[in-house]
Amino acid sequence: MIPSLDPAKLILAPKVVLHDHLDGGLRPQTVIELADAVGYDKLPSTDVADLGRWFADAANSGSLETYLETFAHTVAVMQTASALRRVARECVADLADDGVVYAEVRYAPELHTERELSLDDAVEAVLAGFAEGEADAARRGSPIIVRCLVTAMRHAARSREIAELAVRYRHQGVVGFDIAGAEAGYPPTRHLDAFDYMRANNAHFTIHAGEAFGLPSIHEAIGFCGADRLGHGVRVIDDITLPDGASADDHSFDGAVLGDVANYVRDKRIPLELCPSSNIQTGAVADLASHPFNILARLRFRVTVNTDNRLMSDTTMSNEFRCLSEQFGYGWSDFQRFTVNAMKSAFIPFDQRLALIDDVIKPGYAVLLG
Repeated sequence: MIPSLDPAKLILAPKVVLHDHLDGGLRPQTVIELADAVGYDKLPSTDVADLGRWFADAANSGSLETYLETFAHTVAVMQTASALRRVARECVADLADDGVVYAEVRYAPELHTERELSLDDAVEAVLAGFAEGEADAARRGSPIIVRCLVTAMRHAARSREIAELAVRYRHQGVVGFDIAGAEAGYPPTRHLDAFDYMRANNAHFTIHAGEAFGLPSIHEAIGFCGADRLGHGVRVIDDITLPDGASADDHSFDGAVLGDVANYVRDKRIPLELCPSSNIQTGAVADLASHPFNILARLRFRVTVNTDNRLMSDTTMSNEFRCLSEQFGYGWSDFQRFTVNAMKSAFIPFDQRLALIDDVIKPGYAVLLG
């Protein structure tokens, strides 16, 4: 275990987050102020502390569908260019203050066009906010690179349109495409035309799979859709048979038998965007002690640590690291490996990934490792 879980040291550790939702990471104060600005009067509270607690409590339902209902409030106050720009700028600041050096933040542009914005307007506002946030963070001495993933809602029928948006802005800060939303009843194969379009344009995409619906959604995401990464992918554990008597916090899983899907995910080094706190809240796993993160890490899957929704889960990357360390005994060398895994899996060019690994991540952990 890390000798001292000093919050300052945890923040100093260079981090990479690949799965972070823009509309799931607002500051409670910002939600209240934006709601007031647009006349949105449905917030459960206008007290900052109370509202923050409400989001966390509401998200602890054990159901993905109920968890997703909390987004009605955040999306409602993100319907103008100025609001999107502010939320994006503050997102960058909050990540940088937590020691994140590279982030891919996702959101669904189609959810932000209820007023005057077009899809392009929604993308341009967020990208402008990210750029402002990066500049501010650099001036504060906490440089960070933030790129965007545009998401299509899997229950809707606009995925091809959103995929085209991803390609249209690929050289302006959008590095990939995603589908999200309730998995049950909305398999990824409903959006094959969008994934075909991304492949035809040599563009990257990830798919939310293996969170609520299980192994079949993972199989579809990789076997039929060709996902570069798996959003969550936690239920790949259902295709792994552990030795008798094994527990999730063991240090070795010699004798584990992998099924065809699990073998393919590991052999192809398909990254798993695991979100420990969120996975518990949505019922993907019962608790941290039974989370398969450690099993997958010990079996050398390409695991990455992510926040998912910082507001709803009341979390940060530092908090996710701390929880994993306390549960599974991880130290700085483990977190370096998980961070390098994430950087290797990012959707930016290889030379940029390598530069961040060699010039930022490894030197940062060298200091912590002493």
